[in-house]
Amino acid sequence: MTKTRVGVLFGGKSAEHEVSLQSAKNVIEAMDQEKYEIVLIGMDKQGRWYLKEDSDFLLNATDPTQIKLSKSDDEVALILGDGAEQLININDFKILEELDVVFPILHGPYGEDGTVQGLFKLVDLPFVGADVLGSAVGMDKDVMKRLLRDAGIPIADFLTYHHIEQEKIDFAEIKDRLDMPVFIKPANLGSSVGISKAANQAEFEKAIELAFQFDNKIIIEEAIEGREIECSVLGNQKPIASVPGEILPQEGFYSYEAKYIDESGAALEMPAKLADEMVKKVQECAVESFKVLCCQGMARVDVFVQEDQKIIVNEINTIPGFTKISMYPKLWELSGISYSELIDKLIELAIERYNNEKKLKTSFEFEN
Repeated sequence: MTKTRVGVLFGGKSAEHEVSLQSAKNVIEAMDQEKYEIVLIGMDKQGRWYLKEDSDFLLNATDPTQIKLSKSDDEVALILGDGAEQLININDFKILEELDVVFPILHGPYGEDGTVQGLFKLVDLPFVGADVLGSAVGMDKDVMKRLLRDAGIPIADFLTYHHIEQEKIDFAEIKDRLDMPVFIKPANLGSSVGISKAANQAEFEKAIELAFQFDNKIIIEEAIEGREIECSVLGNQKPIASVPGEILPQEGFYSYEAKYIDESGAALEMPAKLADEMVKKVQECAVESFKVLCCQGMARVDVFVQEDQKIIVNEINTIPGFTKISMYPKLWELSGISYSELIDKLIELAIERYNNEKKLKTSFEFEN
């Protein structure tokens, strides 16, 4: 059997670089070596790509606070070759690998926001996960929330500010509109990086400064009281949802540390203890959000379930974490799809979408 050559791209330029390394380690370990020839491509924090050996591509791999890419001299670039997508050594232009599909495990800007997806489209290469539009929409919390709201899907009330408007942000006006506490978030980032919960003016001003360090656009969002429920979605045109899971934060909200560093930072209830009717509603809401936001392949949809059983959508994550404590693969395991089977399905979905798109016309011939 001919193996599928899969380029696994990880690292990246965003503040979620280390999370990506943890996710990549788990994905690579779970990939079926009988089915796949794995080509490891590490992207450093400057955006350079390096070919990695599978034996030592990470340093401090077991410590999420110290994990980093190993050094390599094989800097590469992706080009459209003669009938195949190729990696070349940029020093001598020697062809190194031909790829059948790419699995981008890049969290945050320059990896999850449509930028690298656009590159894959240009070189005619299948890739796992959302397309350019779905990736961009899923990353920008402001645009995401507006699309959900316009589709009639309940969301938290929020306000958006650009960096040039920072001096116009008025604490009293926001308190009157959204009440306290509020959440302040960079519009284009994930993994709870740069997010703060503010209950007074001092915390509010500090949180504004922090959020603007990570993005030129931020959102200020009302705090929602409710159970934090997450649901994994899988598929292209006919997506399905996993059983939901529940986050039980131990320190106010589900922080970066709780997600990726401190295994006791949050209790995970999997599956969530919900009535069958509510499970169905959460799954339907997750799938509807996935479709409204033009997603494909995979995503994790995060919602709040309030005491009156109302569901409020918080956000979508188009390249969810794949670390050993990440919800996305764990929920699929509970739903009957093992980690290795999930990877198979994601690669199959990538190739399916690519083949469907190849059937489309790219030129128009006028009749004489």
